[in-house]
Amino acid sequence: MSAQRSSTPSRVGYDDVSVEYLQQRQLKRGAAGWVLLAGLGVAYVISGDFSGWNLGLAEGGWGGLLIAFVLMGVMYTCMVFGLAELSSSLPVAGAGYGFARRALGPLGGYATGIAILIEYAIAPAAIATFIGGYVQALGFMTDANPWPIYLAAYVVFVGVHLWGVGEAMKVIFGITALAVVALVAWAVGMVGHFQWSNLFDIAPDGSAGSSSFLPFGYAGVLAAFVYGIWFFLAVEGVPLAAEEARDPRRDMPRGIIAAMLILLVFGAAVLLLAPGAAGSSAMQASGNPLPEAARIAAGGDSVLATVVNWVGLAGLVASFFSIVYAYSRQLFALSRAGYLPRWMSVTGRRKTPYVALIVPATIGFALAAITGNGALLINIAVFGATVSYVLMNLSHIVLRRREPDLERPYRTPGGVVTTGIALVLSATAVVATFFVDELAAGITAAVFVAFLAYFWFHSRHHLVASAPEEEFAAVQAAEAGLK
Repeated sequence: MSAQRSSTPSRVGYDDVSVEYLQQRQLKRGAAGWVLLAGLGVAYVISGDFSGWNLGLAEGGWGGLLIAFVLMGVMYTCMVFGLAELSSSLPVAGAGYGFARRALGPLGGYATGIAILIEYAIAPAAIATFIGGYVQALGFMTDANPWPIYLAAYVVFVGVHLWGVGEAMKVIFGITALAVVALVAWAVGMVGHFQWSNLFDIAPDGSAGSSSFLPFGYAGVLAAFVYGIWFFLAVEGVPLAAEEARDPRRDMPRGIIAAMLILLVFGAAVLLLAPGAAGSSAMQASGNPLPEAARIAAGGDSVLATVVNWVGLAGLVASFFSIVYAYSRQLFALSRAGYLPRWMSVTGRRKTPYVALIVPATIGFALAAITGNGALLINIAVFGATVSYVLMNLSHIVLRRREPDLERPYRTPGGVVTTGIALVLSATAVVATFFVDELAAGITAAVFVAFLAYFWFHSRHHLVASAPEEEFAAVQAAEAGLK
């Protein structure tokens, strides 16, 4: 590596790297079309239908969680339209970091990437605790600490990713299809047991605005935001596959929008049918709400409950497995560009970023094993997510204003009005994370600030100009200079 180049006007410096640098950091091209991308988007999120969402019933009751679901559904839908445009215009593995890098500069891009990385590194840890709950509900290790289950999940599914992205994508798609079939079968089985009164069986606590619809009052609506987000968390990760897609300019918008529409339908069905068949009070603390709802509705064990319990593991595994993919690509992109230590972006013979797969997995397993607290880990993941949403929506608005002539194979319906709605709702969601769990939000914010300090004092002086996300920004700067 040669001497450092002079800093750019944006107060960052670039190191010259050898020709072999990017050759050692290559992903496999053409591994996914739009159907696989849609499957990846559903896979990221589908565990949120099988477990975790129901904890919002304890925060806002069914009415509070319903309002949170609707508002967060609007936020995600608007944001997804914006991301569809950005991913077709700037198809790079950095995704959110790459979009924000172009719109908000190096610091904004890095901050967005780190927020996404926190989300994706912690979400699998939360899902691992839910996998443990489902396994124990089947009668395995009921009296033991479930950490070996968490370890097995990380070892097996990180191992498949090390095998190769094409193979991993196909496995993700197959597991997700199985989980979708189970969800549909469960929903059909629950319809006959649905009763409106079951939705409102949590007693009002007397707080401001409390009622049978909002048992914990107006404050409960805000507290339920975190769990409204859990129905959709990580669907924004589809653009991370841009460098491995066949035709990202066409396939990215199709894939992410199709995934969002499917998730809206599934989320609404689960929120209505599980409490409606078994009661909101019974669901609010369950570790395996869908099988438990089937058992309560049937008055005991049933074939449906057993099948959903077994196949429900597929839904949890699908999200766990796919978010492992997401965190590795985000870490890979940040490392390749020099924002994080460069050794983390090296890829192996099968074009997989093996270090970027293993390092977050080690951290995630440790957090799951030490805390065993899925709700705490959800709060941490959601804080990172909401910060990134604010920055990504802002990036779409800035690029529309600053670069109206940027080639956009897909354009967001409603333009900046659409992403403006998402921006306001995502900023509200950031506030909600502090409202629900000040400790989790405070710890995550401290970690975020530590990463920003690393950028400010070190990595901003040692970036890699030839990284794709940096090249996009350099082209834009050159064009602006010519004008």
